[in-house]
Amino acid sequence: MIAIYKRELRSFFHSFIGFLFIAVNLFFLGLYCTIYNLMNSYPYFSYAIAGCMFVFLFSVPILTMRVMADDRRNRTDQLILTAPVSVGRIVIGKYLATLTVFAIPCAIICLYPLVLSRFGKVPYGETYVAILGFFLYGAACIAIGVLVSSLTENIVIAAVLCFVVLFVGYMMPGLCGLISETGNLLTKILGCFDIYTPFESLLGGTLDLTAVVYYLTLIALALFLSAQAVQKRRYSISVRQLRFGAFSTGMIVVAVAIAVLVNALVRQLPEEKTVIDVTSNRLYTLTDQTREYVDTMAEDVTIYVWSAEDSMDQTVVKTLDRYASLSDHIRVEYVDPRVNPRFYTSYAESAPTAGSLIVVSDLRSKVIEASDLYESTYAYDESSYYGYSEQVTGYDAEGQITAALNYVLSEDMPVVYLITGHGERSLETSYTSALAKANVTSESLHLMDVDAIPDDAAALMILGPTSDLSADDVEKVTAYLERGGKVMITLTMTEEELPNLQSLLTYMGLSTESGIVVEESTEHYYRNPFFELPEMSYSTYTAGVNGTYYVFSPYNCGLRIPEDTEEITYDVFLKSSDDAFLMKDYVNATDYSQKEGDPDGPFALGVEAVKTLDASGDATADGASADATSATMIVLASAETFTEAADEMVSGANRTVFMNIVSAFSDQELNVSIPAKSYDMQLLSVTQAGIIRLGVLLVILLPLGCLIAGFVIWIRRRRR
Repeated sequence: MIAIYKRELRSFFHSFIGFLFIAVNLFFLGLYCTIYNLMNSYPYFSYAIAGCMFVFLFSVPILTMRVMADDRRNRTDQLILTAPVSVGRIVIGKYLATLTVFAIPCAIICLYPLVLSRFGKVPYGETYVAILGFFLYGAACIAIGVLVSSLTENIVIAAVLCFVVLFVGYMMPGLCGLISETGNLLTKILGCFDIYTPFESLLGGTLDLTAVVYYLTLIALALFLSAQAVQKRRYSISVRQLRFGAFSTGMIVVAVAIAVLVNALVRQLPEEKTVIDVTSNRLYTLTDQTREYVDTMAEDVTIYVWSAEDSMDQTVVKTLDRYASLSDHIRVEYVDPRVNPRFYTSYAESAPTAGSLIVVSDLRSKVIEASDLYESTYAYDESSYYGYSEQVTGYDAEGQITAALNYVLSEDMPVVYLITGHGERSLETSYTSALAKANVTSESLHLMDVDAIPDDAAALMILGPTSDLSADDVEKVTAYLERGGKVMITLTMTEEELPNLQSLLTYMGLSTESGIVVEESTEHYYRNPFFELPEMSYSTYTAGVNGTYYVFSPYNCGLRIPEDTEEITYDVFLKSSDDAFLMKDYVNATDYSQKEGDPDGPFALGVEAVKTLDASGDATADGASADATSATMIVLASAETFTEAADEMVSGANRTVFMNIVSAFSDQELNVSIPAKSYDMQLLSVTQAGIIRLGVLLVILLPLGCLIAGFVIWIRRRRR
């Protein structure tokens, strides 16, 4: 076999075909790399690989057309077939020689991501899995080319047939869609020769075992059939030829059956065991929050997908497969709107858009629109007719599905009341959406309209009041706290005295000082000493943020806390540095320097106060219930903290703190509000000179060097 391998490999480089094949592949790979990665600054080399897959349709037939057919045409196959080596080894030797030629450009492009990393962050995991997919796809195409070449002695026919077969395999997903949009037995059979879809799964950032096994079994089957085609020519006596023909047909059937069985068995394995997520943002991996929540599920839930499985977004399909593999309580079913157009009527008044999900339990159901599975923003675009274009910035399927599971299984939905009537801030869209995603209802409440805080209140929020509460308002909130209530207050800068609000804080032992916190530690502010990046303690409220992100807290009031007492304990989860001070006369200040009388820090910027209540006996006269053990108040020194502008400065960390507070207030054991997985990756920073130099190298010099080397070797052999 080694001799066959060396002979075949030598022939590729003596006949110029090997150099031509390498040059063509390097040219198109370099061209698309220049367009996508250098000119458009995308860090994903997989874009370049996906763009030039069509090259195989032309290059592989030229590379493989002579592998078996040329020996048969020149009758040199008789010498090989009579040699003391099996036909299988002959075929494998020729295939490995052909594969070696293809492996050369694959090895060269492995260096491209390293070069691109000079200009920014490159997702290596996704990139090298995409290169692996490129190699496996090419290896399968070459095996098919060897098989076609073994069937004829005419190299032109071999090249044309190979092109047709590869083209059909490349277009098979579209052909199956034309035959039947809903799928049938014929499309399932034809789908076995869909050689492009497995490559797409590797291209998408997952190391998919089913795709790898598919290509390996396809290669093995093609080489086995090639050996069978050659083997039949070794027999000339009619009786023995007939007997071997029956034996060969039987072996072919067995080989095909084994290949189908192996792939079927691998596909039956759980998604977690067959797919490794190598994306930089763990796009397909379910978070620990989801895993912990699913482990607590005791009731069955069905996720109906409002789409045929073949036409569904494959990213969402992979996520749903992960959910189904986590628990026997989760079942995923696909409902084709064209087959069952009225299915949705049991769960929604109007038809959801194609690709939407309907999550159903015995208690209730929830529809997740397809558009909600992705996070999008609108950006100015001169080329757009409307002036703005939608850009997908994140993948939110896990967050939406886990929240929906919690919604359809929860007995009670927590309600958070937002106090109004004192110039309070309203929650902005991203925060109200986060509450809805966490299945928490938010309602406005004017204290003058009620005699007491509603019994269904999971928490109250008083967000930056600019005018004072009335004494009656404070009495109602205090009575709520004495029933074991939970209140969050954010403070805002105002020159107006707020004695009643101060009395509410005093109930929990807290106090404020007039002024604005100035941070003098350069490590704890952003651009401006008023824009604090607080120190964080490890707390329920800073989970998922501390040690990874900053919290942005601008324009902080002076918040003071006493020492813990037997009745009240304090947890300061956000605070200024020791270098901070409180600027008293901030209105007339001309700089950030500390003046005489400005108190020194540190200051609490986020604090939890927990007051122990007397829970003995029945409800007390002031409304405290027998099972109430403590009242909780969380105070933030800045009303700006929970705004979209502040949140954007720290990639959503402020909103995470907000949702941690809501989760604790609503007595959720697990925070099921999972943020969207961002698609944002910093673009490469390539200078114009760098684009030109690398573009010339990749598109011109490397391919041209291969052609010149091949031409020189070919001329020298011609002159001998």
